[in-house]
Amino acid sequence: MFEKVVPVNRERHAKTRIREMKGFGFAAKFHIAYVTMHEFSRAAAVYPIVFVEDQEKDSFRPVALIGLEAGENLFVGADGKWEASYVPAIIRRYPFALAATGSEGQFTICIDEGSPLVSDTEGSPLFDDKGEPTQVIENVKRYLAELQQMDQLTQQFCTWLKANNMFTPLNMRVRDHDKVKNIAGCYVVNEERLNNLSDERFLELRGKRFLPAIYAQLMSLAQVERLISLKDRRVAEAAKAVAE
Repeated sequence: MFEKVVPVNRERHAKTRIREMKGFGFAAKFHIAYVTMHEFSRAAAVYPIVFVEDQEKDSFRPVALIGLEAGENLFVGADGKWEASYVPAIIRRYPFALAATGSEGQFTICIDEGSPLVSDTEGSPLFDDKGEPTQVIENVKRYLAELQQMDQLTQQFCTWLKANNMFTPLNMRVRDHDKVKNIAGCYVVNEERLNNLSDERFLELRGKRFLPAIYAQLMSLAQVERLISLKDRRVAEAAKAVAE
């Protein structure tokens, strides 16, 4: 999704403008999208939510499955429109991102200069004639700060689940048109271990307000059927186009 990410700089980006986002073609080849635990309730109504392991950091991150195979986003149509009621925040923040500065708790706003949304002639400017940040920068700063806070709480959520041995590998066999496909390499909350938690641990879980996210994740797995239906539709449309 990102091609050339650099920190926003008033000299370098004095003439930089941001075009209005009219489509999501930039995300057409991504089959997963990171989601924070605060998004689970809305995302679970559309996407299966699973956890992927970052072995280098020895941690887990929740993602929404938006495709059955790498390189295919089943929710971006040929016209670039997102064909679902909820778009993950990480997609909506494009072409901006946050990067750690090296100082603890400090981040800087970055922009993808390779994005088709970035222009020197069209759209809303990042800086005014005096070199001061415009409302675009202020809005992005506020939005990314909120996402960063949600990300920190999501990391705490995943750390608790890992520390309490709540993750279990997902091994699911699904029909992919005329074949059977294995969904593996990701994790889900182990429902049996959840039900067998001690009263002390369960009350701790409730006190941290993690329970809604856990239940949303478990219920979201039913959305795998939605992915299969979307895949079948794509295959049928491609076959029809070839026949014509």
